[in-house]
Amino acid sequence: MNARPAAMRLSIIVPTLDEAEGIAAALEPLQAPRAAGHELIVADGGSADATPALAAPLADQVIQAPRGRARQMNAGAAAASGNALLFLHADTHLPANAVEVIGLALARHPWGRFDVRIAGRSPWLMVIARMMNLRSRLTGIATGDQGLFVTRAAFEAVGGFPNQPLMEDIELSRRLKRLGPPACPRERVTTSGRRWDTHGAWRTILLMWRLRFDYWRGVPAERLARRYNR
Repeated sequence: MNARPAAMRLSIIVPTLDEAEGIAAALEPLQAPRAAGHELIVADGGSADATPALAAPLADQVIQAPRGRARQMNAGAAAASGNALLFLHADTHLPANAVEVIGLALARHPWGRFDVRIAGRSPWLMVIARMMNLRSRLTGIATGDQGLFVTRAAFEAVGGFPNQPLMEDIELSRRLKRLGPPACPRERVTTSGRRWDTHGAWRTILLMWRLRFDYWRGVPAERLARRYNR
């Protein structure tokens, strides 16, 4: 299950919701993988703006899915034709050599994620990113901001993302860890720090740690999602 096929075809799945302002900038860097024969799927959760129309010329498929990141990404995976899957948030950008890195990683592991760099105003974002990367290496748990990638066989073996409104990346990581530890390449994706800038770096850190702790002790994801979205 952890062996990469001789010719990896990567399906990049981007869940979107009302991303018209930045969707073109998010998809433009992914045209190089498309030109090399890989696939780009936008899974839209019912945007009220022009996101699907703007994404259509820049993607192989734009599909409509029930709202919710987990459901959208599962729908994208179901529509994908690749033997490897990359789940990429619309505000996260890949390193230039991402496809090569993923291919090498999936030759040895059934799944993996990138280190992360957070772009934003707060001087604490560099520290936060280092903490995230270290925690992920120690625990084998990945977050969606880190560009989670997986072989199709492994993704299907664990049943895909759980149908829950928050912590779907944490739960998927737990399931995938049963198949093997993640690949943790040093290359970095760059993700937006807008939540930290808007709500404050330390306030956001405390919120996320409380949510993770409560999820670990069994608080339903639905309750946690209401706190997260306040």
